[in-house]
Amino acid sequence: MKPKYFLYDKAFERTLGKYKNSLNETDLRKLKKQFEIFREDIFDKRLRTHKWKGALSEYYAFSLSYSDRIVFKILEDGGVFLADIGSHDEVY
Repeated sequence: MKPKYFLYDKAFERTLGKYKNSLNETDLRKLKKQFEIFREDIFDKRLRTHKWKGALSEYYAFSLSYSDRIVFKILEDGGVFLADIGSHDEVY
């Protein structure tokens, strides 16, 4: 599924900035590649997209690395809201 548009708030923008600043050059390139794949198909197998359970059951996540992921919500009109980024313990 290709999203019609993306939304995010200031909190996500700040967290993403901090996350990007903590990455080395190789990991930053991987992050950009993951976002390119995500823009084309949010359920691409390479992203390992999965639905969350419990309190975040309305949300999905895709993997950036073994421990890091981006949490997002699919909106009714085909858009995507980016909610959080970080390790499993940080975002859940």
